[in-house]
Amino acid sequence: MKLNVLSTNVKKTKKRVGRGIGSGKGKTSGRGHKGQKSRSGVAIKSFEGGQMPLYRRLPKRGFTNFNIKKKKYVAIINLSKIQKILEKKIILSNNKVDLITLQKNQLINKKYNKLKLLGSGEIKNKFDAEVNFISASAKEKIEKLGGKVTLIK
Repeated sequence: MKLNVLSTNVKKTKKRVGRGIGSGKGKTSGRGHKGQKSRSGVAIKSFEGGQMPLYRRLPKRGFTNFNIKKKKYVAIINLSKIQKILEKKIILSNNKVDLITLQKNQLINKKYNKLKLLGSGEIKNKFDAEVNFISASAKEKIEKLGGKVTLIK
């Protein structure tokens, strides 16, 4: 058997239960005889035979933090990626690089509401950055080329 010989439209037909003894899944439809599991509409998720279930034996602990919904989503981007963007001329070097510009050009997801710039990689083009957070090395590299870094709070 070879990969190029395999057919792509292999469909497994669903076994029709309760269609006579000759089908192999007739009479009890593969559920066995009697009992709770043979009946329909019954869920035995954590039933322990009448014994108090584990989740009810253990004490309640902890709490749900509702402030998690207000979590700050921070997009992290390296200078190497910014350089690639500038080389491809998606964002021109005379424009400022900020969260809104990156989101408009679909370079980062819209769920992010803050931007952090890291100094990994080299940059050759001068540009201005408007970010919420920046590493010291990234700031140094941008200012070395004559670019301007603006921090937003």
